[in-house]
Amino acid sequence: MNDATANPGGGRRALRAAAALFLAAASAWTCSAGTPAPRTLVVFGDSLTAGYGLADPETQAYPARIQAKIDAGHLPWRVVNAGVSGETSAGGLRRIDWVLNQRLDMLILELGANDGLRGTPPAVTEANLQAIIDHVRSKYPGAILVLAGMRMPPNMGQDYTEAFAAVFPGLARRNRIALVPFLLEGVAERPDLNQADGIHPNPAGAILVADTVWKVIAPLLAAEK
Repeated sequence: MNDATANPGGGRRALRAAAALFLAAASAWTCSAGTPAPRTLVVFGDSLTAGYGLADPETQAYPARIQAKIDAGHLPWRVVNAGVSGETSAGGLRRIDWVLNQRLDMLILELGANDGLRGTPPAVTEANLQAIIDHVRSKYPGAILVLAGMRMPPNMGQDYTEAFAAVFPGLARRNRIALVPFLLEGVAERPDLNQADGIHPNPAGAILVADTVWKVIAPLLAAEK
């Protein structure tokens, strides 16, 4: 979220920061000779993934919380946070090939919230997300894909909110990929779990988001041990 179109400079800074984080994460995991490289889980999303507004996104955003769970379970996976604040599904489609320069074994696709807040037709969001899925499968046919579902508030109108919400299970079903039904389950519209904007999770909310995602991906990570 955090619509970057209202602040182009902020959007550029967010993109540069995400790029730096992505490259730093890749280089930090260089393995010594003879040591199997950990598998790579890329979380590809918007400000919810990037950890917008958190004091230390590298440790507090939900992808970092997922890494902590992985480390606690001694699983051979590293998490790369490829979130950019303000990203839309169209922006993600333009960016995905750059992200795919880093080999990945699993991708969590978390995009669409900014589309919804802008009133983008759900069919357009769906087409963009499908194209991202197609790009990933073309480059890495064996990669596991997980789609994070999103919902819009009622003030967007019943017809729109229902059509928007239907995009995610429909894509998951047609592509036979895992689905997190609603990324912000138990967090949305709770002041105690969100920042002052009422949209982005605070540190406690990010922990719950990680728990929601973990329920879906934990069996997938363990199966690829």
